[in-house]
Parts: sequence; structure tokens; C-alpha cells
Amino acid sequence: MPMAFVSIREGRPPESIRNMISAVTAAIAEWLDAPPSTIRVVVTEVPLTHWATGDVTLAEKEQDGGPTGSKEAGS
Repeated sequence: MPMAFVSIREGRPPESIRNMISAVTAAIAEWLDAPPSTIRVVVTEVPLTHWATGDVTLAEKEQDGGPTGSKEAGS
């Protein structure tokens, strides 16, 4: 039973998260030749105040006008 754990910043639309779950499930099924019904995907949404890069939280970056959705910001 393959399990994937995905941590993302909070605030994304539920349909985006749902689409990601489908994509992760499909990728695991393809690469591991596993039946989709056996694949578990756990998504954890992390508050912006609890995610930091270089001792600066995403909330602080957002306050400073920086993008919180970019790969550089740690999303």
C-alpha cells in the first residue's frame, strides 16, 4: 500500500488540492505499477505562520509584499 504525504501552504482552492491528489495517485500507480485503490495520499495544509524559509515565515513574506505562492517562497 503506497503512501504519499504532501505538505502545502494553506489557502489553495479545494478543487486544486483534489486535482493534485488525482495526479499524485496516477503517478504512483504508473511508476510503481500499483492499483489506484491501494494508494493513500495525505495532504497537510500548513498555516503561513508555520512555514519558514531562511528564518522568514510565509506570512512575513506576504506582509512584505513577496510572493507566497512561488517555489522560491517554499510552497
